[in-house]
Amino acid sequence: MAGRLDGKVAVITGGASGMGRATVLRFLDEGARVVIGDLNAETGGETMAAIAEKGQAERAAFLVTDVAEETDVAALVDCATDQFGRLDCIFNNAGVGGAIGPITEIKAEEWDFTMAVLARSVFLGIKHAARAMQRQGDGGSIISTSSIAGLGGGGGPHVYSAAKAAVANLTRSVAGELAHYAIRVNAIAPGTITTPLFHAGSPDKAEARARAKTPWPRLGVGEDIAGMALYLASDESEFVTGQIMVVDGGALALGPDIWGNGPGSPLMRKAGVTRGTTGLGNDIREIEP
Repeated sequence: MAGRLDGKVAVITGGASGMGRATVLRFLDEGARVVIGDLNAETGGETMAAIAEKGQAERAAFLVTDVAEETDVAALVDCATDQFGRLDCIFNNAGVGGAIGPITEIKAEEWDFTMAVLARSVFLGIKHAARAMQRQGDGGSIISTSSIAGLGGGGGPHVYSAAKAAVANLTRSVAGELAHYAIRVNAIAPGTITTPLFHAGSPDKAEARARAKTPWPRLGVGEDIAGMALYLASDESEFVTGQIMVVDGGALALGPDIWGNGPGSPLMRKAGVTRGTTGLGNDIREIEP
């Protein structure tokens, strides 16, 4: 039976863990060839080993990638076109929690780091994927990860929320330009997805708070995002562009306020920057009461 992505080539950033890894595995199962970009070489190796165990190694490649660096993002696109002959889809998914804490405690360099990983990276991915797709002349699909935190208040830390709002509006803006080339530009806005990035080392506390704010009987998993990404990458979404596809178990409909915004919020008790699953470690400091 033919897969829904047979013959297609995709680039997926942040593909070595969480939502990205789930999407890599789903795309490969659906017949795609996939270039994985991730800063964490260790989890990248683990992902490639899992792919090899399934007999799919010849259809995958991994590059250590800093998505905030233009040369790294361009190299991912070049890898797709050089190794697999074309590019049909890019999923700009890499992310971190980034800067946390009260607005009065956030350092400018923490803001810059967060915006670079979450927003600059999406700009770079769109830019270089669009160039490759325009040269091919037969369209394509650009997908980026936004968040319900970027669609309303109370869904995440301040800088993270601002960056994800930027991703959503950049998606809408660029969709009009690239429609002329039959290139679809959409974003996925996850709610609570139980990945290592969300857990941040404390899965029980994080999940308990999120469950109280999610109407669906369970929290999301990476495969939920992979399913939406598959739809947006496939020909089934040919007439869908400029959309922010919410995958959140009804949290936004309820009104997220997952973390709160007053002194009692867990995001207000500490400040610093979290770097997710990049392997770079976090830099968190206590705030004096």
